[in-house]
Amino acid sequence: MAGENGALEELGVQVRNIQETIGFWAVINHGVAWKKLEETYKQLKQFFALPDAEKRRYLINELSIGYVPPKSTKYITSIINENTKKDLNETLITALERPPDHHLIKAGTRFVGPNQWPEGLPGFRDAIVSYQQEILRLGRKLLPIFSVALELPPSYFDQYFTDPVMWSRNAHYPAEVPEKNQYGISPHSDHSFLTMLPTTEVPGLQILSQNGNWIDAKYIDKGILVNTGEFLNRWTNGRFIPTPHRVMPPEKDRYSIATFFNPSPETVAVPLSTCCSEANPPRYEPMSLIDYVCWYIDTNYQRDAGGKQAN
Repeated sequence: MAGENGALEELGVQVRNIQETIGFWAVINHGVAWKKLEETYKQLKQFFALPDAEKRRYLINELSIGYVPPKSTKYITSIINENTKKDLNETLITALERPPDHHLIKAGTRFVGPNQWPEGLPGFRDAIVSYQQEILRLGRKLLPIFSVALELPPSYFDQYFTDPVMWSRNAHYPAEVPEKNQYGISPHSDHSFLTMLPTTEVPGLQILSQNGNWIDAKYIDKGILVNTGEFLNRWTNGRFIPTPHRVMPPEKDRYSIATFFNPSPETVAVPLSTCCSEANPPRYEPMSLIDYVCWYIDTNYQRDAGGKQAN
């Protein structure tokens, strides 16, 4: 990532092996300004400490932006676990900030804003937007690695990320005793091209291994976990796996910021030629990013959480 000779090719091989087997990896020395992340956590903790009625002023809207109260999600599409209880987390969904006259904003495109910024929290918006730019830069740095990992030219994916659909799931996992088969967030795979998640000292995230065991994600100082989701899985014809994961209710409050980095909304995932063969013909029908994500959210989230499932 620093431009050393041969480093991109080496990283591509490593990421290819990981994405075909494990699906999760950590980035260090990534260039993200950690103080900006820490300030974002500080601001989010203030938001989640607000009274429930105040937080509900920013309830998630028809554009899938805003506050999602506890017990509003249950991942119906999970093939790993029959999720029967609603998740304990509360979240604030913030999209990559765009000007009000941006064409996607004016068109009313889901998942791109405008954001709902809480009043009475000085510095909140600035902290979120500043961190967005940091994680956006990292996402763009990762694209050539994924291209090379898929035996494509390093700049291949750039054409699809001219106007990325990127949003963060800013979550608070309260220290709460769960019911049977209830989680901070239930077992699922992400929808995304890729997801970037700074590791936290408070444990809770678990990843499903190839042999069917749940493994605790280790804390890595200033590390950012990267995993890919179902949209890239479709694009790679099943080659890069969307590893299932879950969050167990923590013993003390846990905060996390998962950022989903996706291509422009009109991007259609047609199985890549480097991922298809006579023995492995295309498995998936072409589908646009916006259509896929709308299906994913509407299927897994109840109406109070921006989806279409019954509350």
